[in-house]
Amino acid sequence: MTQPIIDHSAHPAMSLPSAPVRKAAVRKRVRRLTAARIGIYAFLFTAALFFLLPLYVMIVTSLKPMAEIRAGGIFALPHAATLEPWRQAWSGVCTGAACEGIRGGFWNSVLITVPSTLLTILIGAVNGYALSFWRARGANLLFGVLLAGAFVPVQVMIYPLVRVMALAGIFGSLPAIVLVHVIFGMPVMTLLFRNYYAGVPRALFQAARIDGGGFWRIFLQVMLPMSLPIIVVAGIMQVTGVWNDYILGLVFAGRDHLPMTVELNNVIMTTTGTRQYNVNMAATILTALLPLALYFVSGRWFVRGIAAGAVKG
Repeated sequence: MTQPIIDHSAHPAMSLPSAPVRKAAVRKRVRRLTAARIGIYAFLFTAALFFLLPLYVMIVTSLKPMAEIRAGGIFALPHAATLEPWRQAWSGVCTGAACEGIRGGFWNSVLITVPSTLLTILIGAVNGYALSFWRARGANLLFGVLLAGAFVPVQVMIYPLVRVMALAGIFGSLPAIVLVHVIFGMPVMTLLFRNYYAGVPRALFQAARIDGGGFWRIFLQVMLPMSLPIIVVAGIMQVTGVWNDYILGLVFAGRDHLPMTVELNNVIMTTTGTRQYNVNMAATILTALLPLALYFVSGRWFVRGIAAGAVKG
């Protein structure tokens, strides 16, 4: 028996709403404010204010001359804004015996951060790739040891590393501080890449093996090109950790390679005459500028990498 054909145009009650009507309904539903939504907005606004207020105070203080700072009004905008404190912080403030600003520390931090980040990401990617696809004997034990290393406090390992590097003859040099950052960054990087590669279909690896791909060919031509999201996550984490480090740079870098954080501490703690709060604030912002810029530029990739498996296990 054939089914009757129903004409929706003859039955308005049974016809679906048009596209503009549906869009208007969705827009009305989204814009409707409820008590829960208002509470969420209030909480987010308060949290943003809590984190941005110190940054605002630092910026306006760095733009004020000392006469305005002594007059009070910590939240007031500068009446006669000046960039002189920034110039002094970069190239004129005393960081101990020398009065050359923190620009030397900036370039030292660059020389430390770039190789520390590249080497740590490369080693972590190779380790994660090997632990995910090349199930060697004892791989789980090795992964457990590396994971345990991520929870060892840095302070516990300082003295043994000092002794080892002194015996090796590299203590107080640029290779020493780079090697230390690579050692302490490798467990976390291995964990990130191992969990990321665990989400890659194993059929892709098996197809590459059938085509004759070896360990390095599969890694360089298959796995590495599809690892951009997790590489960005690892890069942000490593750059931020190395750039913001103080204790390792102070101990292992030596006098000729002190990072920017150590130079900033020397600026803040040096008391020669009147304490220049505007210069101190400018130096602090300059020290934190690179990690902040990195987050702003690559924040979208960071979220994508986290969602793609950075914390999956």
